[in-house]
Amino acid sequence: MPISMYLASVPPMIRTLTSLHAMLGKAAAYAEARKIDPSVLVNARLYPDMFPLARQVQIATDNAKGSVSRLAGMEPPKYEDNETGFVELMARIDKTIAFLETFKPEQIDGSEDKTITLNIPSRTLTFKGMPYLLDFVIPTIYFHVTIAYAILRHNGLEIGKMDYIGSG
Repeated sequence: MPISMYLASVPPMIRTLTSLHAMLGKAAAYAEARKIDPSVLVNARLYPDMFPLARQVQIATDNAKGSVSRLAGMEPPKYEDNETGFVELMARIDKTIAFLETFKPEQIDGSEDKTITLNIPSRTLTFKGMPYLLDFVIPTIYFHVTIAYAILRHNGLEIGKMDYIGSG
């Protein structure tokens, strides 16, 4: 049986973004309880040349909304990338999840061989639909959510694997 491109994309993205949202909620409560300026965590990095937490969230949501749009043959919505706090980052995730929930399987299924071209700053990447989703998009989203998790954990937030995986 062929893989459902919809089932391989939308539900796992929603689950992962829902977990990220919950972790950010815990981080906001942690900052308030510890009297930490939330911007310290939102701008935290694992290493000076890495993106901060806020950018990790932006990239994860951009990849989710962009990939599903491209697979469905639509132009991805644009976000401003101007979030500076937990409430704004969580709202961005909510907006992305709501967008993902508008897609139906018939919009995504059958896109396995669709040509997807990405123009990124350093080059142009061209994929077929399934390798785009499975070899590029899903690992990219998981990478940025993992880095967000690591930034929060590194800064003392008591979260674990089940916070990352989510409760389904």
